[in-house]
Amino acid sequence: MADTTDTAGATDSVDIGDRLPTATGRRTAAVLWEALRGRRIILVLAAVFAGIAAALELIAPATLGRVVDDITNDAPSPLWNYALLIIVSIVGGGALQILGVLLAARSFERILAGLRERLVATALRLPQQRVERSGTGDLISRASDDVAQVSQALQQVVPVLSSTIFTLLLTIAGMSALDWRFGIILVVMLPVYWMTLRWYMRIAPPMYAAQRLAFGTRAHHLLSALRGVDTVTAFRLSDTHNRRIGRASWAVAGWALRARTVVTMFNWRIDVAFAVAVSVVLVLGFHLVGEGAVTVGAATTAVLFFLRLQGPIRSLMSVIDTLQLATASLARIVGVTDVDIHDSDVGRESARVAGTAGDSAGLDHVTFAYAEGPDVLHDVTVTIAPGEHLAVVGTSGAGKTTVAALLAGIHTADAGTVTAPDDTTLISQETHIFAATLRENLILAAPGTSDELINQAVAATGAQDLLDQMPQGLDTDLGPRGAPLTAAQSQHIALIRLLLADPALAILDEATAEAGSAHAHLLDHAADAALAGRTGMVIAHRLSQAASCDRILVMERGQVIEDGTHEELLAAGGQYSRLWAAQTQGN
Repeated sequence: MADTTDTAGATDSVDIGDRLPTATGRRTAAVLWEALRGRRIILVLAAVFAGIAAALELIAPATLGRVVDDITNDAPSPLWNYALLIIVSIVGGGALQILGVLLAARSFERILAGLRERLVATALRLPQQRVERSGTGDLISRASDDVAQVSQALQQVVPVLSSTIFTLLLTIAGMSALDWRFGIILVVMLPVYWMTLRWYMRIAPPMYAAQRLAFGTRAHHLLSALRGVDTVTAFRLSDTHNRRIGRASWAVAGWALRARTVVTMFNWRIDVAFAVAVSVVLVLGFHLVGEGAVTVGAATTAVLFFLRLQGPIRSLMSVIDTLQLATASLARIVGVTDVDIHDSDVGRESARVAGTAGDSAGLDHVTFAYAEGPDVLHDVTVTIAPGEHLAVVGTSGAGKTTVAALLAGIHTADAGTVTAPDDTTLISQETHIFAATLRENLILAAPGTSDELINQAVAATGAQDLLDQMPQGLDTDLGPRGAPLTAAQSQHIALIRLLLADPALAILDEATAEAGSAHAHLLDHAADAALAGRTGMVIAHRLSQAASCDRILVMERGQVIEDGTHEELLAAGGQYSRLWAAQTQGN
């Protein structure tokens, strides 16, 4: 198992149940160190450049101290030489610092790109049930917000860390070279900054982890409401979803306010410590000059050395805030990449048996419930013989879609056995058209398919008119900025995809629901073509489609109540017969 931990204990009101795991700090560091393999030499070279740049930046204050001594002693001062030295040191230091930052940023961005690819690859392989239990919004938040947060940190933190550490060490050495007592002041002040940083590091990590989880919760609720906007509107659930989104948004605002309060207190402690330290350096410099231990120029250089630390120290402390956010985000990313996709339903009593194209498929005494809700299937047994086309009908909420999802491997049963070929394809009512060409949309599940086979599939499913309407044929761009498609045309494309994928078991879950009276015959023909020669299950919303299947199951309240052919069920005079009479009379 991955070295992960659940941060629910630190999330207060941010709780959406069985969310995806977050990696521990140790595991995150281990993954980052492993990702640095092959790039460590480049990072060492970047550190060398940063160190040389920090040394060059000390030349300007040292030179100004020399000028002060020349003026105090009425000595001739080669100002042009001093000016040239300062200019060369500033330009050289800046160039080396930029070069070091670019080398480091390039390495870290490539590491981030690799982690992003691993996250997406893992996310696409996760069982849908695992994603739904965790919340789709949480996964999207990790793939977008968290990746963006880490990327932003790389741009801000890497330059600061690469310069501040060397600047601090070299400044201590430079002040000690002027007089050991100047160096002592800076060394004594370091523990003050360290204690301030320790205080912040103790409070910030759980706070920022909770803030990132709050973002995920809000994204989950927003996405749920937007994806089901028609249902939300139809059942007048707008107020309920608005309140839910409002609570999630206030949770985000609350954590942001806490974070801002802590950052303000953090900066105040830094400013007070720095003001005290500068005062001590000035008093010590005055005392040492009075004793003749150092020159006025040396005291001036010491003060300038210390003053120039204010910018790097403040920058370092300020990016700690960004670093904490990025660390929390990186832990969430690693948490997903470490998920064992084969261990997403540990503890369930069910089994999924991988059959072959020549084996029967179905459910054997299966019971299933969503999350912590009541059972939606009760000891259901369904058998589909090889090559058989089975229709499943029933009222809304009878359990039809759940049976299809279990058979397709989207969900895992709580009890019982599910048998289906590994090569099983489910086509639902919701068809996604990608921002790509028509050809690329058609061969999603069968990459490399020739245009000849595509054209044969188009002809077999009766979609020639659809192809003829495309301005550039198979090369026509689809998606938000491409050629518009009707709902029926999108479903037609899904059925062509199915035919090209050529699965052993095909499941159509209301895959022709958008047909309407004008397109019903066309999509029914496409569905028949896609199912020809293979085992199939059809979740039918129109009984005329069910009547063409070899056998029909009628479900009600999570149980199979009738099983037989169209003629047998009509003769039985049961639920199917009544549904058939109601639908035919309505037509």
